[in-house]
Order: sequence, then C-alpha cells, then structure tokens
Amino acid sequence: MSQTEQQMGMEESPTMGAAQKSTTDLAILASAASVLLSWHQFFLRGNRQRGLFIGLWPPTILAFASYFNQKRMEERLNSLKPSSIIDSLDQMFGNR
Repeated sequence: MSQTEQQMGMEESPTMGAAQKSTTDLAILASAASVLLSWHQFFLRGNRQRGLFIGLWPPTILAFASYFNQKRMEERLNSLKPSSIIDSLDQMFGNR
C-alpha cells in the first residue's frame, strides 16, 4: 500500500463514515416523514391539494442528498493521484 493510500485510510475515520451515513439516513427519514405527512393531509384531513404538494417533497429531498453524495465522491476522487486510482481499480478487479 502506498503512502498516499495509507494517509487516505487514516483520514477516513469511522466518524467520517458515520457522518456520511447519517446524512443519507436523515434524507431518507425526512422523505419518509414527508410521505406520511402527505398521506395524512390527503386521506385523513381531506386536503388533497396540500397532500399532493407535500408528496412532491421526497423526490426533491432525495435528489439533493444524491447530489451532495456525488459531489463528496468527486472530491475524494480528485484528491487521489491518477496512479493511486489505477492501483485501486487494479486491486478491486483483481488484476494483480
């Protein structure tokens, strides 16, 4: 393992991984809560227009979460040197 890969491994602490997961989990929870609120407004309260409006929130929330996830992955890839990316891909596909 190269020194750059060791440094990347050290920088990716369990706390960082947990923070990334919690962000995704938060988006999923917010989307689920939005769906439940939408059903409540639409079926129980009979306010169909508000229920439909709130029902449009989950795709938007999940789209933002996906965008931020992709930006985070792009930053991590840009921080790696080209040779370490190739080494990582070789290891992943078992070419060595």
